[in-house]
Amino acid sequence: MNSASPAPHTDVRANILATGQRIMAGKGYSAVGLTEILTAAGVPKGSFYHYFGSKDAFGEAMLQTYFDDYLAEIDRTMAAPGQTMAQRLMAYWDAWRSAQSFQDCQGKCLAVKLGAEVADLSEAMRRVLQGGTDGIVARLAAAIAAGVEEGSLAIDGDAMAVAQSLYQLWLGASIMVKIGRSTQPFDTALAMTRQILHLTA
Repeated sequence: MNSASPAPHTDVRANILATGQRIMAGKGYSAVGLTEILTAAGVPKGSFYHYFGSKDAFGEAMLQTYFDDYLAEIDRTMAAPGQTMAQRLMAYWDAWRSAQSFQDCQGKCLAVKLGAEVADLSEAMRRVLQGGTDGIVARLAAAIAAGVEEGSLAIDGDAMAVAQSLYQLWLGASIMVKIGRSTQPFDTALAMTRQILHLTA
């Protein structure tokens, strides 16, 4: 009977986090004030500190929620039925390209948008970014190793090193896409990815 009682608290907190993520993905962290987030979320400013102790605590929770969702989505992609692991990996890169081509190449990825900014502002947020990106690379490495074992791809060297190189390649491409307002860097990244994984089809 009491199981439904936490829902309003959870819904309000989730709404603040989702609204902040959407706004900060476009504007960055420092340029966005709490008033803007709370107004957009329809939450009274006075109630913010009921859910978060500070803006940095909010940023930490927002990034953690973002990476939890992101890693769950990678897990779904890498478990898609009826596909080789090479096909699943390429589906992941295609999804990355689509997400980062969003809104005149501003993208949706908080690691791309906030990484350099908040790593210098908050050690707690930096740690969440580190943990999240480590989780992404670990999943890519596992998928690459599985693809090698099944024969759908081939690599030169260690799966973890290849995964790190590919993730860094796509992060760099995402930044260049934002600078140039063109998706051409993704064409280069995709071609290089196929070359690194020795994909011909």
